Amino acid sequence: MSLPKLLCCDLILTLAAFLVTESANVYYRYRLSRCIYSSSNISDMVYFNNYYFNKYLFIQFDSTLGRFVGFNEYGMKLAEIWNNGTIVREERAVVDWFCKGNAALFDSAICEKSVKPKVKLSSVTQAGGKHPAVLMCSAYEFYPPHIKVSWLRDGKLMTSEATSTMELADGDWYYQIHSELEYTPKSGEKISCMVEHASFNKPMIYDWDPSLPESERNKIAIGASGLVLGIIIAAAGLIYYKKKSTGRILVPH
Repeated sequence: MSLPKLLCCDLILTLAAFLVTESANVYYRYRLSRCIYSSSNISDMVYFNNYYFNKYLFIQFDSTLGRFVGFNEYGMKLAEIWNNGTIVREERAVVDWFCKGNAALFDSAICEKSVKPKVKLSSVTQAGGKHPAVLMCSAYEFYPPHIKVSWLRDGKLMTSEATSTMELADGDWYYQIHSELEYTPKSGEKISCMVEHASFNKPMIYDWDPSLPESERNKIAIGASGLVLGIIIAAAGLIYYKKKSTGRILVPH
């Protein structure tokens, strides 16, 4: 089963931050409101409205409690007042009219966008050559960053022999990841790399072709290209020579 698309929506939606300076060098008060959720249907939406004074949190509205909570003497007195007034009812309504409404727009505009990874299988050589065979499965230029790369031997999951890097940012909103597999080749077995990503409807499986090492295949490709180019040049020279010979007039001495 592929990774659920909800993984890309594990985010914090910041509502607002209000900065109020009471005095340039003495007091600093600000408010930070957040909507936090992780499920695709935003059913676990939580809303926090925090008030700070000189970097210290003194009162907070928590939607899971449905009321304000004070964290010092002033904050507790203020929470008692606000919890008995209209402001607490207005805060309770923020989850539905602001948080969930904006989260739906955010998901459709950003989180649902995905780019399929470009996957490459290659054979690598470890320093010292301690292991008889090392394969690398690399996935490039994908988004969102959440991805799972695993290895299969004849269709069965391999775990102990594989190592993977974390998702690495390319600096252009895309990501890459690399997974190495150390194994001892056996005749007739099939080694595959399985990639699961939000851009796929199902896990994608890439089979390793051990017929020739990658370096040898590259040498053959380069040699074949050179041979074809040589044949083309020779044919062009022969055609030019024949044309010149046909137009030449022989004069007897």
